[in-house]
Amino acid sequence: MKKITLLTAFIGFAICSFAQSADEIVSKYFENIGGLDKINAIVSVQMKAKVDYGGMSIPIDMVNLKDGKMMMKINFQGKEITQMAFDGETSWSTNFMTMKAEKDDSENTENIKRAASDFISPFVNYKDKGYTVELLPNETIEGVECFKIKLTKKTILSEEKEIPNIEYYYFDKENYVPIVVEQEIPSGEMKGQISQTLYSDYQEVDGLMFAFSMTQKLKDGQGQTIVFESIALNNKFENSIFKFPGE
Repeated sequence: MKKITLLTAFIGFAICSFAQSADEIVSKYFENIGGLDKINAIVSVQMKAKVDYGGMSIPIDMVNLKDGKMMMKINFQGKEITQMAFDGETSWSTNFMTMKAEKDDSENTENIKRAASDFISPFVNYKDKGYTVELLPNETIEGVECFKIKLTKKTILSEEKEIPNIEYYYFDKENYVPIVVEQEIPSGEMKGQISQTLYSDYQEVDGLMFAFSMTQKLKDGQGQTIVFESIALNNKFENSIFKFPGE
């Protein structure tokens, strides 16, 4: 019985050590990008970017507010198209075929609501949100030695079922910033495959570091890169830009 007690204590200590190590990496990440005080003072982020599509350069305008409202528009062949918008209750987008605004289904809207608290980074106040972090063995990815952290968030809805919502973050061991995020695709034609988001070209904006290049792809596949031309903090926006047209 004594041996079992000692073993249980050792396992408990090891788990706590891993949790502390994960917390330290997250804390170092916030410290290196400018500090939590500056992050918590942000109420809005506006990003202007361009993406290459079929030889064309397409402008993108993205706005995210601390209260969860968001909007992303593109300018395609002279037409302004809302690819995604959320006003806090309703999420919607422009149908490319009809060029009319359409509301998202209830499941997608609910998932957007659940992610609304991840403004700037899901690691901000993650314990208060009920998220957990776990430090996994180090890995080398994109030629860079990284800390690997498993982030378990609130469950999401997929095909009317609550499913785990887990992301894997690869933090550059030298700079303590995420360079790759992985997640299993929960539904649709790509269900079960691993999506990757790659971050690079970190630059300072008002004392905080932001990635100015983001590539989205399937693991081991080709990707689409978005290059940010400008990032502005704490601009003011009318609520009407997030609202579904006609409401």
